[in-house]
Amino acid sequence: MRALRLALVAGAVGVMFAQPARAGLFEDDEARKAIIDLRAKVQANEDAAKQRAEQLNTLVQEQLQPLRRSMLDLNGQIDALRAEVARLRGANEQLARDLSDTQRKLTDQSQAVEARFKPLEPQKVTLDGREFQVGPDERSQYEAAIGLVRRGDFAEAVAALNGFLKRYPASGYTDSVRFWLGNAQYGKRDYKDAIATFKAFVSGNADHPRTPEALLALANCQIELKDNKAARRSLDDLIKAYPGTEAAQAAKERLAALR
Repeated sequence: MRALRLALVAGAVGVMFAQPARAGLFEDDEARKAIIDLRAKVQANEDAAKQRAEQLNTLVQEQLQPLRRSMLDLNGQIDALRAEVARLRGANEQLARDLSDTQRKLTDQSQAVEARFKPLEPQKVTLDGREFQVGPDERSQYEAAIGLVRRGDFAEAVAALNGFLKRYPASGYTDSVRFWLGNAQYGKRDYKDAIATFKAFVSGNADHPRTPEALLALANCQIELKDNKAARRSLDDLIKAYPGTEAAQAAKERLAALR
């Protein structure tokens, strides 16, 4: 503002000295008056400029105040969002841990249930070259009956094997049960029953791996009953149908003894 005042004074002085020579005849009081007027104008300009500056500053402050409040509100919202994100992250981590624990518990429970019910499920069995499914009780009863045969408890074995056939008529064990039933009846000296059992076994199982043994056992029963003719026929059938088997070799020896 001081520079502006000096410039205005200098300009006024320059104007005065630029007038024709007759301007120098002004009286001193007129020159002073002109200077005073000029100073008043400069002061008025300074006051007006100052007032405009103050108004502008007030306007800027009024406009900046809402912006400052908005910035404060925004910072508060940002802090709140950060806190919420942290809370959600912690909750998410807790959920992940809970889910992992739940999955582990479900796996443990599933394994426990499977272990509990597995003994009740059908089991795959391979017997005499054949594969089939049996239930746990079915298998247990069969093995118990065969155990009686092997221990020589033939009377109990016959009852157990007959009971098995009645309870499981369509079992995959049926052929094996009939074979061992015939042997138990033979061991019990129920030769007629054993003959009937072995004949039923042979007639329905020509390709069974135990059929040669069944024919040999059939002939032994017939020999015990002194029915040598039937025995020779059974031995001949064995030798012709299953040559090369151990049962066929034994049949040849028995046949030679009968003659």
